[in-house]
Amino acid sequence: QVQLVESGGGLVQPGGSLRLSCAASGISFRIYTMGWYRQAPGKQRELVADMTSGGSTIYADSVKGRFTISRDNAKNMHYLQMNSLKPEDPAVYYCTARLGTRNPYWGQGNQVTVSS
Repeated sequence: QVQLVESGGGLVQPGGSLRLSCAASGISFRIYTMGWYRQAPGKQRELVADMTSGGSTIYADSVKGRFTISRDNAKNMHYLQMNSLKPEDPAVYYCTARLGTRNPYWGQGNQVTVSS
């Protein structure tokens, strides 16, 4: 059974930082593309960042230079370091695991709130 369990969300002030973590089980982690999506109220779910098994990354334009995705294959974990958080960043953040062009597995979602 595949499980993606997220942690690390919460409330932060504008300009602050948070790190999201995602623990994966039930998959051959090192061969998967791991990613993060987010969905704000009234908006479509959007890709924030992902990282292939080879370490290639893509980022949404809105987070480039502020967010960093990383992975630890030995621990079956991946992370999203979020710096310089802005009022437009609040959303439910989801971690994903995808193999090739198959539909991804999803985590349960983790709320990130940016407020002073």
